[in-house]
Amino acid sequence: MLKSCMNPNLIEAGLDEAGRGCLAGPVVAAAVIFPSDYSHPLLNDSKQLSKKNRDQLREDIMRDALAWAVAEVDREEIDTINILNAALLAMRKSVDQLKLKPEMLLVDGNRFHAYPGIPHQCVIKGDGIYLSIAAASILAKTHRDELMSKLALEHPEYGWETNAGYGTERHREAIMTHGITVHHRRSFNLSFQTDLFE
Repeated sequence: MLKSCMNPNLIEAGLDEAGRGCLAGPVVAAAVIFPSDYSHPLLNDSKQLSKKNRDQLREDIMRDALAWAVAEVDREEIDTINILNAALLAMRKSVDQLKLKPEMLLVDGNRFHAYPGIPHQCVIKGDGIYLSIAAASILAKTHRDELMSKLALEHPEYGWETNAGYGTERHREAIMTHGITVHHRRSFNLSFQTDLFE
């Protein structure tokens, strides 16, 4: 069972992102604020859950949270500022969009750019420790998976509806055969066959 909060006397927002390691598409982050005594028997790190459970939990999170927000940073900005900075920017943008101002940010991982006026705590593997971070991981992943499934309708050869833009064998083979799209990250190593990238 994950922990409800770090400090029950503060309004805490859990932050996480999805899509850092993908070859295509945006990086997406989410922020979630739960009541300090919140509990849920199934809520866990999104990577530990089936798609069916993630989709159901997404609805529960949006219903139960005091506030939640999802933000994207697109491929162009990823290529401009690098993927780490883009992921941190997406998390910051998700905090910007919250309708309730948090007093503490619980950030999954070990890096974060300080948010003005709000202290933060980085928590390694936090999505397996705190409910709010796990919820943020679910909102970020389900939002991004849905987005990549829509993009797959325009570019069906890459298999984004199943690989969400990650570098699976099918995705890499499609890049070698068809080249790259406007959604592929140029700053990533995509040059499996250089004559397709001129």
